[in-house]
Amino acid sequence: MSTGRSPETLVRPRGTSPAAVRRRALDGLAAPERPTEVSTDTARALSTALFARLRELDEGTPEHAYLRNTLVELNLSLVKFAARRFRGRPEPAEDIVQVGAIGLIKAIDRFDPDRGVEFSAFALPTVVGEMKRFFRDTGWAVHVPRRLQELRIALVRASDALEQDEGHRPSRAELADRLDLTEAEVAEGELAANAYSVHSLDAPVGAEDDDNAPQGVVGRRIAVTEPGYELIDDLESLGPLVARLDARDREILALRFGEDLTQAEIGLRVGLSQMHVSRVLARILGDLRRDLLTDAPQETR
Repeated sequence: MSTGRSPETLVRPRGTSPAAVRRRALDGLAAPERPTEVSTDTARALSTALFARLRELDEGTPEHAYLRNTLVELNLSLVKFAARRFRGRPEPAEDIVQVGAIGLIKAIDRFDPDRGVEFSAFALPTVVGEMKRFFRDTGWAVHVPRRLQELRIALVRASDALEQDEGHRPSRAELADRLDLTEAEVAEGELAANAYSVHSLDAPVGAEDDDNAPQGVVGRRIAVTEPGYELIDDLESLGPLVARLDARDREILALRFGEDLTQAEIGLRVGLSQMHVSRVLARILGDLRRDLLTDAPQETR
């Protein structure tokens, strides 16, 4: 004979329905049906009340699990807020939020309301720390020992600090002295840093650098501009202009840029004062510069 009840009702112990668990867990507290949709102020106030209630429940019970899950949903906006600072990372935003949620759960388990600290202030460093750990562990193109991962970070910080202090990129010796390492150890850390991130040769380009750039592959960016070609072009353009100069002007140019003599030394060679040589060089260079920028070179005086 049919009892008219579903199989779930027949096997579920009395008092374990979701509604019953929720009622016992809240014990008269008001909680929204959709915790992720409440405002920040509401979430903050509810979290304070729910943490106080959570302490009264035994860990591992359905009621404790319900309140813990509710606190996670109420404070998920904190995770999304923390994830915004990492928008430039190549990892998917969904993965970053999921990792941050793990940090949020850890913060909920460790939080002590009696310390008088607001939960968001307590949880944010834990959430961000979990995200950074995720980047540290997954951001390497190949696996390297943790020692080298930490050495890379130390080298980056030391390099930035030395550049700030000295006004130039530090040498390997300066980094070694700063970190109390040998130059060989610094070189090892620099080599390991090459494994931190790589780009696929099939990865599309243009999307990140320029929204209007045509899509292609990274392989097309491997080629670099050869500066020697531009130098050759400049020399070819200068040749006819230098040929138009008189013998003395060409000699002064050769002494200045060919033999790298000072203006005073040139003056001794050609029988002019240093000031006269300076004026002649200024005139020659001004004429050459002007003629290079015009289509039809003018007759040099």
